[in-house]
Amino acid sequence: MNNDIAEGKWKQMVGKAKTAWGELTDDELTKAEGRADKLAGLIQERYGKTREQAEQEVRRFFDSNRDI
Repeated sequence: MNNDIAEGKWKQMVGKAKTAWGELTDDELTKAEGRADKLAGLIQERYGKTREQAEQEVRRFFDSNRDI
């Protein structure tokens, strides 16, 4: 899913993102604005993952939520 689509649907996806990454705050998720790069950075920082791991998680998340 490209960033434009994700940004447009982000408000609908925040709840699912909160479930997927419970340590991220609502404020952090709102600031991510559905941008994959920002979300991956937050995940990398909060969960101590490599950039590649965080990006893979974000890709899988967006791919699995295409129907929103």
